Amino acid sequence: MAASNMKDVKRRIKSVESTMQITKAMQLVASSKMRRAKERAEAVHPFFESVFQVMCDISGDHDFTSVFTKKKFKNSTLMIVIAGDRGLAGGYNSNVLKMAAAKAEEIKSSGGEVEIMAIGKKSVEYFEKRDYKLGGRYPQIAEGIELTDVMEIAEDIIKRFKLGDFDAVELVYTTFVSAMTQEPERIRILPVENLKYIGEKHPSTIYDPSPEEVFDGMIPQYICGMLYSAIIDSYASEQAARRTAMESASDNAGEMIDKLSLLYNRARQAQITQEITEISSASINN
Repeated sequence: MAASNMKDVKRRIKSVESTMQITKAMQLVASSKMRRAKERAEAVHPFFESVFQVMCDISGDHDFTSVFTKKKFKNSTLMIVIAGDRGLAGGYNSNVLKMAAAKAEEIKSSGGEVEIMAIGKKSVEYFEKRDYKLGGRYPQIAEGIELTDVMEIAEDIIKRFKLGDFDAVELVYTTFVSAMTQEPERIRILPVENLKYIGEKHPSTIYDPSPEEVFDGMIPQYICGMLYSAIIDSYASEQAARRTAMESASDNAGEMIDKLSLLYNRARQAQITQEITEISSASINN
């Protein structure tokens, strides 16, 4: 190997080492963000679980009617699609966006209408480039999102649902299973259905002014809880996917450095051997 080629290999090694430093740093940052996201989700979980349990109690013990439980037949759906704000997260973004697009096409092929509410920069970019009606754009909000921010989104959804702009609301996001596993999921949040009480019921509870009004009054908290949990869950999943991707990239970079170092050392050894041979030959000739 010529000296110029050895210099190229050495520059390549330094370049890969610099890249590995970046991927390791991104891996550590993603791990920290994932841990904080899980802590935020766990902090608000008891409150929203209590709201859900009360709604289950009302729906199970009282014969009531609500605009939020009635099924309509307009066949118009608002699909809330949550994706990430950045790339370099393996298949995280593509998996959830493909699921959302497939469901949207299924609804459209059956004669229905679909409106997209995109949460996350990648979700906004994906649906803006395609033939979809966008009813809301919320990029770059997941990392520092607060309950008040989500409540504003939830109230807008409830207002439009009551006005009849759509007859169903579906949520497509990525659920955090473990640090190694994240799965895209789709659930229907409006109309409210299949409420199943978990735990001990309280049949003597009296709701004032009426079970129906209490139920309808809790819908904003219910929708807010669903959205907030999905956004935080998706954000934790994004960070977990990025941590895994960066860990894999760091491992690959390490393997590449080992191979390049071996190639460089062999070439250097061959060059030294050649120089020794030339010196020996010159001494013998003299």
